[in-house]
Amino acid sequence: MLYAGFEMCIKEVTAVQEQNTYYLNQICSRNALYTQQTGRTKKCLTHTFGCQMNERDSEILFGFLTQMGYEKTDSEADADLILFNTCCIREKAESKVLSQLGELKKLKKKNPDMIIGVCGCMMQQKGMADTVRISAPHVDLIFGTHNLHHLPEYIYNLYQGKGKQIAILDKEEAVQEGLPTYREDPYRALVNITYGCNNFCTYCIVPYVRGRERSRKQADIVQEVKQMVAEGVVEITLLGQNVNSYGLDLQDGTSFAGLLRELNEIEGLRRIRYMTSHPKDLTEELVKTIAESSKVVDHFHLPVQSGSTRILELMNRRYTKEDYLHRVEIIRKYMPNACITTDIIVGFPGETEEDFLETVDLVKQVRFDSAFTFIYSKRTGTPAARMEDPVTLDEKKDRLQRLNDVLSDIGRTINDKLQDTVVEVLVEGPSKTNADMLTGRTTSNKTVIFAGDPSLVGQMVKVHITEAQTWVLKGSLAE
Repeated sequence: MLYAGFEMCIKEVTAVQEQNTYYLNQICSRNALYTQQTGRTKKCLTHTFGCQMNERDSEILFGFLTQMGYEKTDSEADADLILFNTCCIREKAESKVLSQLGELKKLKKKNPDMIIGVCGCMMQQKGMADTVRISAPHVDLIFGTHNLHHLPEYIYNLYQGKGKQIAILDKEEAVQEGLPTYREDPYRALVNITYGCNNFCTYCIVPYVRGRERSRKQADIVQEVKQMVAEGVVEITLLGQNVNSYGLDLQDGTSFAGLLRELNEIEGLRRIRYMTSHPKDLTEELVKTIAESSKVVDHFHLPVQSGSTRILELMNRRYTKEDYLHRVEIIRKYMPNACITTDIIVGFPGETEEDFLETVDLVKQVRFDSAFTFIYSKRTGTPAARMEDPVTLDEKKDRLQRLNDVLSDIGRTINDKLQDTVVEVLVEGPSKTNADMLTGRTTSNKTVIFAGDPSLVGQMVKVHITEAQTWVLKGSLAE
């Protein structure tokens, strides 16, 4: 729901805690007085880095800010508050954040009352808050991943002149319900079902910055989705570092399959997506449930990371190449035409040419529709960062190119089969590459570009595919 107006923002405050209600009302009243005196509404801007989990966190942060009376802006120069919601999967993202923070020093000098904040995964790393505090002393607010629901308190303290607010919690708090949301897309929504991760893959920093796995109660998720549908949402994406293990920590019989069955019954909801699935927890019951559901999409994003059992063991993925292929067999058994996509890391420490060829072999057996492929990026603080890595960067780049060539050929062959077919598309908006065209996705997550009236955004339409390409499909509205 989009909040607008100062009176509305006070009335519609969802009390996460009683103190938040007080903070929100105080800030909102103060911002309303500022508008009355200056004729100008305070504005805010968030720079979001990383995954869909961070996107969802930013929606909540904006939810709080709109309740405080802030309006969204895309201009840093026009902003009274700027938040950086950060990612730490790759060190390159950290460097980008620090660089952009440095560039704000001049703006802060021009407008000393501007609030600059940094939050998210990057801040949760050991010593990073001090790095930002020292390298960017003009930053007013620093907090981590576990306490974004305390934002009203931190902003209130800044308004009260209590100095810089730095709050990094060492341990995750209980799951907070009833948090506000500012969602720009009225037809699609992100829905958290779990927080944190228990898998500890040796290359991944997520469990250290997002904490242990915590599942939301099924009833709370269902109620949230029903409210979203009442507001016009037709497609949801369920979020978790490993959605397949949803409910295991609750120990009450709750499961991901059970949640999908419940959500499938919500009237008015058209599509259910989810990410990300861990192969070790993909069960036949879950695949069968998805196959029998009318709203769960026929798209499995199942990150394999490597086709070498030896490398998978070094990654602590807890499945073998054969285990992964068996799970693909289960998918094909119940859903022969399902789209399967994946993530693959090339050049993990110690990967040999033989290991790499095992990955290529797996790709050829599975025949992925597409894949996100990466050269291994060392992540300080993870076990893999301490492993010997004799493979040169040039070798890794060569392997990546060879792998992508195989994936491209397979993806194009699969897409060619859609030539002259009619597919159902949820219209998402204008195409990023051609503003005169519309874009949308099929249930199998294929991007489709076609001509149409902007009034179709948010609707399900039939599109006749006239040109199949490697990564996108082009077509025309079917009569």
